[in-house]
Amino acid sequence: MNVPSDIEIAQRAQLRPIGEVAARLDLEPNVLQPYGHHIAKVDLRATAAPGSGREGKLILVTAMTPTPAGEGKTTTTVGLGDGLNRIGKRAAVCLREPSLGPCFGVKGGAAGGGYAQVVPMERINLHFTGDFHAIGAAHNLLAALLDNHLYWGNRLGIDARRIAWRRVVDMNDRALRQIVQSLGGVANGFPREDGFDITVASEVMAVLCLAADLHDLEHRLGRMVVAETRDRRQVTAADLEAAGAMTVLLKDALAPNLVQTLEGNPAFVHGGPFANIAHGCNSLMATRTALQRADYVVTEAGFGADLGAEKFFDIKCRQGNLRPAAAVVVATVRALKMHGGVAREELGRQDLEALRRGLANLARHVANVRRFGVPAVVSLNRFASDTQAELDLVLDMCRREFGVEAFVAEHWARGSAGIEALAHHVAALADANGGDSFEPLYPKDVSLRAKLTTIATQLYGASGITTTRQVDDRLDVLEAQGYGTLPICVAKTPYSFSTDPSVKGAPSGHHVAVRELRLAAGAGFVVAICGDVATMPGLPRTPAAHHIRLDEAGHVVGLF
Repeated sequence: MNVPSDIEIAQRAQLRPIGEVAARLDLEPNVLQPYGHHIAKVDLRATAAPGSGREGKLILVTAMTPTPAGEGKTTTTVGLGDGLNRIGKRAAVCLREPSLGPCFGVKGGAAGGGYAQVVPMERINLHFTGDFHAIGAAHNLLAALLDNHLYWGNRLGIDARRIAWRRVVDMNDRALRQIVQSLGGVANGFPREDGFDITVASEVMAVLCLAADLHDLEHRLGRMVVAETRDRRQVTAADLEAAGAMTVLLKDALAPNLVQTLEGNPAFVHGGPFANIAHGCNSLMATRTALQRADYVVTEAGFGADLGAEKFFDIKCRQGNLRPAAAVVVATVRALKMHGGVAREELGRQDLEALRRGLANLARHVANVRRFGVPAVVSLNRFASDTQAELDLVLDMCRREFGVEAFVAEHWARGSAGIEALAHHVAALADANGGDSFEPLYPKDVSLRAKLTTIATQLYGASGITTTRQVDDRLDVLEAQGYGTLPICVAKTPYSFSTDPSVKGAPSGHHVAVRELRLAAGAGFVVAICGDVATMPGLPRTPAAHHIRLDEAGHVVGLF
């Protein structure tokens, strides 16, 4: 089927006024803060107030280990929301906001694809409502206040060698990973090594996405640890008297953003932490608002189930007291063949043996989701090159060997009409389960090392973890400081169950090397940086930015 490009489809769409979209969730005009005709923020009063007595069923969309062949997780989230509405259910979608870094780097856009998109696509992918800019400003305000405190006498006795608060920018820029700041003389402060992370890796982003309300936001910001003194006492944002001003900058950003799908169904797009270096979920505010006003809420967590889904379950659901009722694991024949050893340029050729080998990756992800007590179903997103024999093999192995139903989905090419069967099955799964069987992977009162080991062995197939002496000491210090009950947020490559992105399939017996631990006391978790993952990405050899421009009519082209 000859389908136009994503941006062509989005630009041809007839969008409904945002008030009409909001009315489908019983949101009155007086609680909307419009950003033009097709975007609105939902006033915080409406997010705090009860809806119509509903408590919708929460459905997670996750995926197999991603590959350059493509899987389509966001597209499936949007398509499933449309599909549920098509079969007569009252459903809403909850997504993360795209980061400018990947948009201009590899992805070129992250609002779904084909006929399963959220719109207006260009605005969502670019500056949107300014949330990311507000997060970057709040984060960097704290950095400025910290350096200003050092400049004007350092009353708190901060040890400049033990400053943990880096600056952020919402762009991929490897040159900023490690810098020397404050050069140029006495008037510019005290020179020291520093660096930048991408905004979506900021703890401020994580805090905003996990905050329950403005009061909770300010409290979380205040307890963020930014440095230590020479006697190893922690220094927080509250100690620097920064939390109040940061909250002011974030007040509007905390309000969820409401947009629509191509079929005019409501979609909340709010927050955007990466799942390989942060917790990878949209905001708790948006999810709770949707659950109050829809019967089914479809959300996604970034990358494969080993990263995004695990953090969704162990961090977001634990902190937000959410009970997911079902999970969809997205896969494609092309990606499965790549995990079976087929080169990218050969993926259009039928290879049933490689497909069979690659299915081990999907099997592990399905099993991992079930470890949390959440019933799963597989969405096999169809590509034009897929043969019937390949599709039949995946469907048969899922049902016969993995014990899970699988459906061929064609929402990318056909919209909601291409995902009806999956929508019926997901609704039945969610209705039958209701979230009653959900359990996090580990209890909160086991040690941080035990949590790390549990994730590595039970989800990644590893034999265990390896740590340096510095990491061992850091584990002991965090436990002694009272942070041992926090969940773990693993930062590692999203392209393998191991910490080596070149290892495909479902490897076993490897060790997960823990390189560094970072405390995110405000967000409420400990980040374990594993392998060579970077918290500031770089651009690829040919960035998507090379192809993004305005045409003669002033329309954006090149986002895809």
